[in-house]
Amino acid sequence: MADEELEALRRQRLAELQAKHGDPGDAAQQEAKHREAEMRNSILAQVLDQSARARPAWPTWRNPISTKKYKN
Repeated sequence: MADEELEALRRQRLAELQAKHGDPGDAAQQEAKHREAEMRNSILAQVLDQSARARPAWPTWRNPISTKKYKN
């Protein structure tokens, strides 16, 4: 086998394994985003009452594009 063929097989196998088991860095990023969302919701729950917390959610179902304006 040529070196190029061997390298192609290695890359293919690596891609299969990463797809099967997932990328550990990706899982860490997802966990960090989840924790951040939980912290944000916890702070909002302490500061705002129920009707005030519901208000920022309505643009999401009305117009998902405008939601980015309110989140950032």
